[in-house]
Amino acid sequence: MKKVFIDGSAGTTGLRIAERLEERKDIQLIKLTEENRKDISARKQALNEADIAFLCLPDKASVEAVALTENTNTVLLDTSTAHRTNPEWTYGFPELSAGQKKKIANSKRIAVPGCHASGVIALVYPLIESGILPKESLLSAISLTGYSGGGKGMIAEYESLEREELLDAPRQYGIAQCHKHLPEIVNVTGLENAPLFMPIVADYYSGMEVTVPLFASAINGSVEDIKNVYKNKYNGPIVNYKEDFSEDGFISANKLSFKDGMEISVSGNSERILLIARYDNLGKGASGAAIQCMNLVLGINETTGLNV
Repeated sequence: MKKVFIDGSAGTTGLRIAERLEERKDIQLIKLTEENRKDISARKQALNEADIAFLCLPDKASVEAVALTENTNTVLLDTSTAHRTNPEWTYGFPELSAGQKKKIANSKRIAVPGCHASGVIALVYPLIESGILPKESLLSAISLTGYSGGGKGMIAEYESLEREELLDAPRQYGIAQCHKHLPEIVNVTGLENAPLFMPIVADYYSGMEVTVPLFASAINGSVEDIKNVYKNKYNGPIVNYKEDFSEDGFISANKLSFKDGMEISVSGNSERILLIARYDNLGKGASGAAIQCMNLVLGINETTGLNV
């Protein structure tokens, strides 16, 4: 039985991972008391006793946790931004390729993708890989997310009985175009330019919808070519291409809330194309993706313990 430690189990992602792993019979969770969960010596002992450790921490604390881990056999899965562009870490999106899945399974250092980045990368990477989309393309991406993506502070803010009226409407953020997910999007997709990125948080708990619009004149191929690329790449147990996942012409961003799958679709027409990914920001966008990577490391079915 493998020993698993969640460093940062009190955070939103850590809590979701813990909830899922509590039900597993094939692992043993290493738990710290409330008094010890921030104690460096207690954390260090747990990290080095674990076969697998999830780092559900801010960037600086994740870097610290890596330094505390002296056991070379401990597999670290970092859900922070700290190591997503580090070449010594494996990017935890197995659907990129069969080779990426194998690399994750054999890695000791895995960087779990960011929630917004997961959708953009899922849409853009295959098109650059196939040559349909030039690397020098100037793209934009719109991402609509539930407020749980902002962590415990934002959740408390939205769920407060005395909250501000401004929270009643969707709020765009990241307006300085310096969002922390942009570096990994560029690094993983191979884009030469970071996309114009427009994240929007709205008054619902979880669920995410990412859209990348394209002019047909800017690609090497057709809408059908894009659909065929997605059909061939995304037919697995977790990420799937859907011909049309709209609901009477509308697309609800929280349709996959509390699930761990991702749906990919293509809409628009022969001139203007919409690439759309829908998933849960806490599922395939965070805790679900982390557990999927852990399952691959363990050599078991990647959907074990997931809700797909």
